[in-house]
Amino acid sequence: MSGDSAASAPGRSGARPGRPVGPEGLKGRRTARDRFGRLLEGGLLQGGVQGSPVLRLVLRWVRRPLLPVMRLWRRNIQLKVVVTTLLMSLGVVLLLGFVVIGQVRNGLLDAKVRASQSQATGGFAVAKQQADTEAAGGDGPASADRSAQNVSPWLSALVSSLSSGGQGAFDVVTLPTGGGEGGPGPRASGGVSPTASVPDALRARVNDSTSAAQSYTRIRYDGGKESQPALVIGKRLSDPNGAAYELYYLFPLTQEEKSLSLVKGTLATAGLFVVVLLGAIAWLVVRQVVTPVRMAAGIAERLSAGRLQERMKVTGEDDIARLGEAFNKMAQNLQLKIQQLEDLSRMQRRFVSDVSHELRTPLTTVRMAADVIHDAREDFDPMTARSAELLADQLDRFETLLADLLEISRFDAGAAALEAEPIDLREVVRRVVDGAAPLAERKGTTVRVVGDLQPVVAEADARRVERVLRNLVVNAVEHGEGRDVVVKLAAAGGAVAVAVRDYGVGLKPGEATRVFSRFWRADPARARTTGGTGLGLSIALEDARLHGGWLQAWGEPGGGSQFRLTLPRTADEPLRGSPIPLEPKDSRRNRGAEGASRAREKSATVPVQQSADRLPRVGAVAATADPTALPGSGARVIARAGGPVSGETGEVPGAVGRPVPAEAGRGGAVGDSGAAGTSSDEGEAARGR
Repeated sequence: MSGDSAASAPGRSGARPGRPVGPEGLKGRRTARDRFGRLLEGGLLQGGVQGSPVLRLVLRWVRRPLLPVMRLWRRNIQLKVVVTTLLMSLGVVLLLGFVVIGQVRNGLLDAKVRASQSQATGGFAVAKQQADTEAAGGDGPASADRSAQNVSPWLSALVSSLSSGGQGAFDVVTLPTGGGEGGPGPRASGGVSPTASVPDALRARVNDSTSAAQSYTRIRYDGGKESQPALVIGKRLSDPNGAAYELYYLFPLTQEEKSLSLVKGTLATAGLFVVVLLGAIAWLVVRQVVTPVRMAAGIAERLSAGRLQERMKVTGEDDIARLGEAFNKMAQNLQLKIQQLEDLSRMQRRFVSDVSHELRTPLTTVRMAADVIHDAREDFDPMTARSAELLADQLDRFETLLADLLEISRFDAGAAALEAEPIDLREVVRRVVDGAAPLAERKGTTVRVVGDLQPVVAEADARRVERVLRNLVVNAVEHGEGRDVVVKLAAAGGAVAVAVRDYGVGLKPGEATRVFSRFWRADPARARTTGGTGLGLSIALEDARLHGGWLQAWGEPGGGSQFRLTLPRTADEPLRGSPIPLEPKDSRRNRGAEGASRAREKSATVPVQQSADRLPRVGAVAATADPTALPGSGARVIARAGGPVSGETGEVPGAVGRPVPAEAGRGGAVGDSGAAGTSSDEGEAARGR
């Protein structure tokens, strides 16, 4: 029959109404299956349930009570050891119990089978003997009449005779062979239901063989008595007339079942006691080990907090005691070393402070003499006049160095004070740009200010903020190689920021992690030519910390750099982000991403929505802080063109400032005229606040 005939059969229609048959319908069904498969693979099988609110709610309800347990499990080694010991002990006890119960059950059944087979063999022999005797005693004229009689009374007597010797230990059942139509019916002792108690499979085996067969069954009674397990052994025999019948012995297994239940209960009780005892032992043993470890962990935390006098309590001479003694010796040596370092640091800070103060008097005298010589340089020969000019320049640098050393010593001693008041950073930026105008004119650089159309107000120390920005702008002009320098201002949320962008030599990979060091140079072979002191970055960083702000740097070789100062609007308010991204939009990575995005937009039918962090910020105030400007571990430095990107993919606070040498090749020391740096915790307030 063809496939079309089924569709035209009577009572059926060729297709269901509303559901197309053919390629269109198959395509629709395949599409539905594909959608369901994608839902399973993407939403359920792979753990992603973003599109299923019900599953998210169920998972939340399931996870909520488990979170405290999981947290306790991760933090408590004693709990882990005790639970693991309990589970392993429970597994061992269960395995041992299964083995013991199996052995006991097999032993009881084997003994019962042997005794039952012996009893049944004797019963089969007695039944055969009685049948033979009855048949032999029937020789004579009356035998023909007896052969015609029903043998039912003989079978009933046989069942009663055989079961009487058991005294309730077994029951006897006789069944006709092959259905027994016209023959004697079933006979049973003890109220046993004959046909329901003997399995059909056993009857088939007995009818197919002349030997005895056995099987397990349940004895069922006619009087409503509860059934019980039993072993049944049967054999096909012949009655006095020579007709075949089936004789079965049913041996109850009640006593064996009770014995096995007693063994199971005993093993369960003993196993539970053993598991609990092993758990208690494990808890006590682990406690002896974990308690000193917890004590050492607590003391280590207090040591890291500065309480160097903490020591462990040591008792005994075991391994734990030796560990405690070694820990105490380590803490003592650590305390001594830290005290020595603190004393040395105090001596160094005091030495720097004392030297700085003591040098002021002779420096004033030398300055007066140098001014006299400098004023009279026109009367000297050219070489002497040039020496007078160099002397004046170096004295200026010496005075600046002394001022920076005094400022650093105040930061180190925690004596720096912050005089915060509401200021408009636009005014500070204008003063800084005006002050750097002569240097920018000599370098051929144009300084542009962006984002100064709206007020950018914050509580800050105007003198310190101006010093930081002056360093950043002068650095950008020095290293901008004659290209424009862009100063950008923005405010969002509880933060304000000023970013200084140049397009000069940029930063090399790894330099951003070292420029925070005092007197660090990108190229030690180069000498300072602009009179920098090498402390500008350190002072600028401390100024930013004193405000509770961030001073960060980003750069790429040959692509320029950008420094960003982020301050809280209100003093003592923690920063959560910056309104200006640390990595500018015109970096190589962003330009490449923007080009790829434009290519995708041209090939797509629906325009791609522009992301929030790509929106132009020039001359406008962002609505919210940039989420990529959260504190991190260091500045991001881009590798050379064509090479891999070094650092993290997003802007990360905590960056250190870039080197500020006097020459365009960045050969000078750090902070000659600028300041930037990093902090291990950008949100913490500076010392001495």
